[in-house]
Amino acid sequence: MRKASLILLGVAAGTALTAVATQSYVALGGTDARTAPPAANYRLLDVFGDAYEQVRKHYVEKPNDKDLMGTAINGMLSSLEDSYYVDAKTLQASTCTAHCDFGEIGIAFVVVDGFAKIITSIEDSPAAKAGIQAGDIITDLDGQSAQGLTYYQVAEKLHGQTGATLKMTIVRPGRQKPIDLSIVRAHIEPRAVSSRVEGGDVGYIRVAQINEQTAEQIKKAIADIAAQVGPDKLKGYVIDLRNDPGGRLDDAVSVADGFLESGEIVAIRGRGTDDTRHIRATPGDIAKGKPLIVLINAGSAAAAEVIAGALQDGRRATLVGTRSFGQGTVGTLIPLGGENGAIHLTTGHYVTPAGHLIESKGISPDVEAQQDLPDDLKPQAKIEPKDKDKLLQSYIPSDSKADKALNVAFDLLRNPKSNPKTNKPAPAPPAKAPN
Repeated sequence: MRKASLILLGVAAGTALTAVATQSYVALGGTDARTAPPAANYRLLDVFGDAYEQVRKHYVEKPNDKDLMGTAINGMLSSLEDSYYVDAKTLQASTCTAHCDFGEIGIAFVVVDGFAKIITSIEDSPAAKAGIQAGDIITDLDGQSAQGLTYYQVAEKLHGQTGATLKMTIVRPGRQKPIDLSIVRAHIEPRAVSSRVEGGDVGYIRVAQINEQTAEQIKKAIADIAAQVGPDKLKGYVIDLRNDPGGRLDDAVSVADGFLESGEIVAIRGRGTDDTRHIRATPGDIAKGKPLIVLINAGSAAAAEVIAGALQDGRRATLVGTRSFGQGTVGTLIPLGGENGAIHLTTGHYVTPAGHLIESKGISPDVEAQQDLPDDLKPQAKIEPKDKDKLLQSYIPSDSKADKALNVAFDLLRNPKSNPKTNKPAPAPPAKAPN
């Protein structure tokens, strides 16, 4: 299964995009002399050269050389996981930053088998208000088919003038008919962290996205809650990572490290055993040992999954909710020089401390808590057992009293004996690298 990923959280000029890669960071890299192929391999390019000349000479219309080359490169990469070509124009346009006066709808998505698949709608965004859910598939944008578009191309179509309307058609697993939407683009400035005291004895911390300020904002939220409640009365904290599409790996590591005294946070596994990078925690626990419950669902992805996996495997937190999205690739953007664009290659995978691969599999909660879905989100067609994994649950009730996962979290903190993880033995470290 081929996947490409993107979070649309920024603003862009023209048809440009601002992207924060859900798979962690996008690094600018060069070639590695150790992996240079033998000269004999380059002779295979003679076949391509012959085919290229035949097309240029004999095709019924004169082809554009740059288009031919870009298509050829994409053809080479198409069978590889989350790997594709970015042309020079798109690459230059994607460098636009926050001064660009353009709007967006606020979604995180991946491209899977030629279609954009929603990871989550950003909190309070136009997409969230329109009811877009994890697992929805975009089939049409402004009346044109979205099949076969790269994530950069999808992003171009999603961005536009603030206040302009985007027409979108989605299909939802379990629904028999497509859903047509009209969404007005807006300037989005999502709030990363918010917090409150629940019932006078539990701290609730909502983490909607992960950026360079998130770790410090969580630290401040914990200090404020502890000061308000008092250490003797405080039962613990609920860290809500639901519908959090992630962010940069370094920022996720900072968040997890804040709660862990020692041990591994995540491993980044490359092609060979010597290419695995292990990231470990440093001493210090901002929660001072108070119990943690982490909420996850199908909208929790990438860097959010790194945090959840580290706290779960480190036995620092109990995870409650539903299985996370499963977005765990590391992407590297490699310039091809001059005006030749770049290639985006998957160069690694996230692996949890217990050896679980995040990509495609996600993080499973210790305590599953399915929400009661409203009628308009319930599957309308019979779902075969083999297709149940396609039903990604990212719905969160607006009324906290109806939020089953949240209420389970509160109960576990107030009744520690009911926590199934309390008496569960710690998992043994993996004997070898995961497959």
